[in-house]
Amino acid sequence: MTRSQPRLITIFTPSDAAESNTNAQNLTVKEIVARLPEDQFHVTMLCEGDPDPRLARRRNTRLVRWTQHGNTLRLLRHCLLPPPDIYFFPRSGPLDRVFFDVRKRMGLKTALVTYIVMAMNQAPGRDSIAKDTTAKDTIAQDTTGQGMIRRSVLEADIVIGNSKHVAETVFQALKVKAGVIYDGVDRRHYFPRERAGNPTPVVLYAGSFQPRKRVELVVQQAARLPAFQFRLAGKGETEQQCRDLAQRLGCRNLSFLGHLSSEMLGEEMRRADIFFFPSLLEGNPQVLLQAAACGLPCLAMELYRSDYVLSGRTGFLAGSDVELSESLERLAGDAALRASFAVAAVCHANRFDWETIAGQWSTVFQEVVARRRSYSQPRYQPRAS
Repeated sequence: MTRSQPRLITIFTPSDAAESNTNAQNLTVKEIVARLPEDQFHVTMLCEGDPDPRLARRRNTRLVRWTQHGNTLRLLRHCLLPPPDIYFFPRSGPLDRVFFDVRKRMGLKTALVTYIVMAMNQAPGRDSIAKDTTAKDTIAQDTTGQGMIRRSVLEADIVIGNSKHVAETVFQALKVKAGVIYDGVDRRHYFPRERAGNPTPVVLYAGSFQPRKRVELVVQQAARLPAFQFRLAGKGETEQQCRDLAQRLGCRNLSFLGHLSSEMLGEEMRRADIFFFPSLLEGNPQVLLQAAACGLPCLAMELYRSDYVLSGRTGFLAGSDVELSESLERLAGDAALRASFAVAAVCHANRFDWETIAGQWSTVFQEVVARRRSYSQPRYQPRAS
């Protein structure tokens, strides 16, 4: 008598499997799925463009093409016929909203696994950090914990945050306990350089151009420190505003690089000496970990307490814009400090290994499905991290 094979755990995630998609949330899911055991998990994802080769060759993986029209209904069929065991990492789109409604009304046994990657209800004291009205308005407009994000937490079988601080803010905002699983670093692209640093420091920003990122502060620093080179990687709604500001300030030491692939960003990081990230509203930004893995000291805001920067050892987490500016000037003028931080940053980044992290997700998926399959009862409580 032959032993029957255990049934695969089926997962649907509204995440893009395209290789060119460098959005941090989609990068996370691609790294996890690429490492989930093929003989245990069947995964369905959307795909807008050429897929990540690792996912294209992964067995038990369905990639649903994203087209110009009809995506919600087409993807919904993959969510309902039949329903998956897990709906992983819901976002805030129409597909998520419809699926949530159907799941509730029909009593589907699909487990909802919510991953929160943005701090909820930023800590008090932000006004003292952001002195100007524009920055304070930016924080107010970028509130989290509302709408579908709120619903994805309250209706979830399990909630995971991407840092201890994010998990704390979930509980503060919605009284829901969240576990913690960090993101990792893709070592195919992000690894330290072999050469010494530049004679004149190169300061790099990488991320989207949107109000909460405050890329205009990088432009202002370039104008203030004309002896150093500044490079901006990314695109977005405030890009033209930043270009206009650079022209008004006469910045000749500033380059706009546009959107970069992961491979190109890794190369750009290895050419730089300092990573400057003035964003005010984040969770635990992957880009800080990527920069650290490339040996870059990182300067960021203390407000969201990123675990990827050890302040005073691998970079600085600033409590104000003045402190951020002073830290940049200090690092730019001290080659020995940069070298010390670079070594420590690489060592710290090595703690965040995708193989280990994917194993943590695999365990979460198996346990939450086992609980759903057995019987319906109160929310699954995550293990202490």
